[in-house]
Amino acid sequence: MFLWLVCFAFVLWIAFFWFSRRRMYRLASAIKGPDEELPMIGIAHTLTGSTEDIMTTLRKYSYLAMKNDGIMRGWLGHILYFLVVDPLDLEMILKNCMEKDDLHRFIRTVTGFGGIFAPVAIWRKRRKILIPAFTPKIVESFVEVFSEQSEKLVVQLKEVEGCGQVSVWRFLSTYTLDAVCETAMGIKINAQENPNAPFLRAMQIMLNLVTERIFHLWLQPDWLYKFFPQYSKHKKYLKVLHDFTDKVISNKREELKKEKSYQPEVDHDFDLGKYKRQSFLDLLINLSGGEKGYSDKELREEVLTLIIAGTDTSAVAIGYTLKLLAMYPKIQDRVFQELQEVFGDSDRPLVKEDLIHLKYLERVVKESLRLFPPVPFIIRKVLEDVVLPSGRVLPAGSGIVVSIWGVHRDPKYWGQDAECFDPDRFLPERFNLQHTCSYMPFSNGPRNCVGYQYALMSVKTAVSAIVRRYKIVGDEEPGPVPFIKTKLDVMMKAVDDYKIGLEKRTLT
Repeated sequence: MFLWLVCFAFVLWIAFFWFSRRRMYRLASAIKGPDEELPMIGIAHTLTGSTEDIMTTLRKYSYLAMKNDGIMRGWLGHILYFLVVDPLDLEMILKNCMEKDDLHRFIRTVTGFGGIFAPVAIWRKRRKILIPAFTPKIVESFVEVFSEQSEKLVVQLKEVEGCGQVSVWRFLSTYTLDAVCETAMGIKINAQENPNAPFLRAMQIMLNLVTERIFHLWLQPDWLYKFFPQYSKHKKYLKVLHDFTDKVISNKREELKKEKSYQPEVDHDFDLGKYKRQSFLDLLINLSGGEKGYSDKELREEVLTLIIAGTDTSAVAIGYTLKLLAMYPKIQDRVFQELQEVFGDSDRPLVKEDLIHLKYLERVVKESLRLFPPVPFIIRKVLEDVVLPSGRVLPAGSGIVVSIWGVHRDPKYWGQDAECFDPDRFLPERFNLQHTCSYMPFSNGPRNCVGYQYALMSVKTAVSAIVRRYKIVGDEEPGPVPFIKTKLDVMMKAVDDYKIGLEKRTLT
């Protein structure tokens, strides 16, 4: 009798659950989903396998959305998602749906409520403090750091010079980590000289663990996760990240207390110029109100978010740019010619005034970011029904997958050569987007990445240093459409960890 009551209660609960969501089901049915969608589990079975398999599936769904007027539907278990590539719809979504999807709770186990991943209520307050820290004058002051670290990078790359095609990921990620730690926290960790730095290893392992949890439903419940071996790794490496960051913050607090010029109260009319040579950590402490401002935990959340985002996004962007230059040697020759015009045969380091003259290199980097955006997908939550410009209605309670990868390759807005590698499409006379969201390698709208110019400067500085000293060689692509196998480890990375060959240039 008891068993029958349990079964009856369960059936009743399912009926109530379905009835309460009937409008969502109706609106979802108006938008096409993939043929492989199954009852109960939806498309969950298609998002299993390796991180390469997952990226392949999401690319396929992006193409399906292009064919379906910019949108497709997919159920992940009982959760409804819409993958969107239409730039007009995305503009409205990114302006109005600012709450991050619940899947971000897994990255929050690492960063806490750092600005990028924080709920809107926390994000709004922290954004006001973060934006002044990324003013052009402050960001430009870091070019000296990028230049110094990129000079170290080209020295480290001598290790693989003339060795055929080898992975350069460890060189790129240690360069960006060194640059980010110096600019974000004001410390030199010398990761380039010590590629097995515990902080870098811990960060990369944590990102892999986060990706696993996002795409494997059985790893998502916290109570169940504790029974898997990943949980002990998660605790171990999270402690490494937090302990390191907490120690730096503690030291910085002590350092600031000793400075005679320290301002204990926030002056909202202060001159940012006097802070321009300080690290982001210095700026966050001062801008938030000194001792009365951010707590140590809040500082850790913001600094750790900056480090994780800044390290991998820049390294990934550099890696894809180098791969593409290897695949298209004529384009590489044009980059080198431009560098010759700026630097001649001198071996002097880059200074910030040089960057404005590297116009073709900038177009190459921007085209690389278009075809291979470091963050190919971002996910937002629908809190209230959204009527899109296209007329479709996204019901409250659903999620939106913004396919940056897809919108960057949609021939409807980029032309029939959308898949081709053509840096000159960013020439002023050719670059005329119909919609701002057609190109958004670092997102768009109120929650876009405040560090876009920072990343662009870091990438250009590193690539210029490498191309000046080395000819990048690899398998030349016979056609204009580059193919690079990719995987999704929160960021979109090359499966081969950026294998290229380096040949020393002989200056004449």
